[in-house]
Amino acid sequence: MKYLLTNQETERLLFRKLENSDFDHWLELLKDEHTTKMLGMENFKTPKERCKKWFEWTFHRYENNLGGQNVLISKETQQLIGQCGLLVREVENKFELEIAYSILPEFRGQGFAIEAATKCKDFAFENNFHNRLVSIIVPENENSKKVALKNGMTFKRSIGYSGKVMDLFQIDKQDWENLN
Repeated sequence: MKYLLTNQETERLLFRKLENSDFDHWLELLKDEHTTKMLGMENFKTPKERCKKWFEWTFHRYENNLGGQNVLISKETQQLIGQCGLLVREVENKFELEIAYSILPEFRGQGFAIEAATKCKDFAFENNFHNRLVSIIVPENENSKKVALKNGMTFKRSIGYSGKVMDLFQIDKQDWENLN
């Protein structure tokens, strides 16, 4: 479970593993058609089908040391506000480590995504997981692109990923060290 941030925390957030009991909370996110498209899950027809697939993917990652998103819990309210984590990816035949994040709609615009994504970046570089981190973002997902840019990443190029054109953002460890 090398890439998971389980039991890590930020000023406002606690990181823990996804649990089956989180299903109904996460189902709310996948009811929104725009969010579904931004997460690349539009091929799954119902929110329940999307959520089942999300949980299946997440648990598969956990079980196979492929990273995975941790649930984000507000320290103040104990509410589940989203997920964020490091995902092992193969991009253009290379091993990459992606910072991925999803925030429930009612908690967006409050800085939680950048707070969690920054923690993931620092955690990955401090533990020498990789010399570069990426975020793979649907081109029309302006909010996620803003988070990537605030996290010190730069737009590298458009890539083909999972049969779609995606925007690849990245930060190298050297750039991270120069910022710190």
